[in-house]
Amino acid sequence: MNFSQFNKNGGVEGFCLIKFLERKYTAKGLPYLDMILADSSGEISAKLWDFREELHGSFATNQLVKVRGTLSVYNDNDQLRVEKMRRTIDSDGVKIEDYVPSAPFEGEQMLAQIIEIAQGFEDKELKKLVSSVIDEYRDKLLYYPAAVKLHHAVRGGLLYHTLSILRLAQGVCEVYPFVDRDLLYSGIILHDIAKTEEFNVSETGIATGYTVDGTLIGHLVRGAIAIEQIGSKIGISSQTLMLVEHMLISHHGEPEFGAAVRPMYLEAEILSELDLMDARIFEIAQAVSSIETGEFTPRMWSLDNRKLYNHGRRCISPEPKLF
Repeated sequence: MNFSQFNKNGGVEGFCLIKFLERKYTAKGLPYLDMILADSSGEISAKLWDFREELHGSFATNQLVKVRGTLSVYNDNDQLRVEKMRRTIDSDGVKIEDYVPSAPFEGEQMLAQIIEIAQGFEDKELKKLVSSVIDEYRDKLLYYPAAVKLHHAVRGGLLYHTLSILRLAQGVCEVYPFVDRDLLYSGIILHDIAKTEEFNVSETGIATGYTVDGTLIGHLVRGAIAIEQIGSKIGISSQTLMLVEHMLISHHGEPEFGAAVRPMYLEAEILSELDLMDARIFEIAQAVSSIETGEFTPRMWSLDNRKLYNHGRRCISPEPKLF
């Protein structure tokens, strides 16, 4: 843990994320908080004994806090006895991206890139529709993940996934100039927009599960409904709305994977294929990065139950750039 030591008796302090928290009671009936605290370097078990909410404050999982306490060893593992703890404040200058898995770029940067692409549309209806939908969902788009688990399940992952597909699509359109760029790009920008309603997401940008709406309706259908409602309100033609809505409800490709229908025109098919491609690239890269060269991962059920091999031939690349 990236704590600073302030005395020779194991006294430390620093900022961290509450990864797990449970209120428990000692054998004498005294309340205490049993926690796991985490930062970019790892995690540690922590206890706040004699916990009193009126004295210490209220806390919850996925909150950023500043702690002070004493390090000790319990069952051969480090443990922190917390003496003081408070939520972080703006003047602390702490960024949540430093404490949770995050996209390599800030939300505002990625959204600006997406908006710039949309502003270049020649089709006035699609430009108006995409801009209006982005305005409606802007706040959540800046930090939402693209999944609860697996691909792009990180803070800002939804925009990162969307922008990655857009860049892939730009290459496709260079090779196949007969593709309707504005329609394809519109479907890409909007295809996962309703994931902002599908997941329970804390201020950390990490999903903890599915909402009731996400479970009963899902982001494909909810997204199409949102496009219909917003588009009708701003005067978009029914033909344009139908084409965009089809891309949303078909982008999972097959009914067994959640698609309401299979893609039935070229741009819908390209979206479906690029969506799957980007998701798999992310999952494979993540899985292989955690094993040694020459080793195999465990079987990955999300990737057809395959084991993946780390061949060790990754290039040493510079820091990622915002395209």
